[in-house]
Amino acid sequence: MAGTRYGAIAFSPGVAARQRAAGSITDYGRLRPPPGDDGDPDTLSGRLTRLIEATDSFFVATVPPDGWPYLQHRGGPAGFVRVPDPSTIVFPDYPGNQQYVTLGNLDANPRIALFFIDYPTRTRAKVFGRARIDDEHVQRRIVVAVEAVDINCRRNIPVKYGEESIRERVRLAREDRATP
Repeated sequence: MAGTRYGAIAFSPGVAARQRAAGSITDYGRLRPPPGDDGDPDTLSGRLTRLIEATDSFFVATVPPDGWPYLQHRGGPAGFVRVPDPSTIVFPDYPGNQQYVTLGNLDANPRIALFFIDYPTRTRAKVFGRARIDDEHVQRRIVVAVEAVDINCRRNIPVKYGEESIRERVRLAREDRATP
């Protein structure tokens, strides 16, 4: 298998050294392309698109010029994140605490990482991309050009259900009991 864009971004020489020491290089080393080959940008699968567009919560990481990573939670009604095509993710920049850390970081460095997790299915997805801020709409948006994607290990993800999901399960259980 050829190296991947995800491997080019995530698996630095230091990461490869740790993988080699732990013995996981045989699994993950194949994802790292040869030096000078960053691989082609990934695209979002239909499954991942559905997960992203159904989310009501995700995390976004940016990097300021001084190099300290910044992580922030973003939330909204299910469907507030859109995938207009397999290479693009768009989400609104809802007003928050007025610190503008994410926006300021993106002004200096467009690199962004998004972390989506679906607790009921124990699925997590990491997306690396390059973002631009779109101020042309009434609601400011962040538009992400997807660079790399990884859906991986379910281990250690607890199963959690949202309030609406629990209500529906209780309703169905009551309906089953009421049916002779």
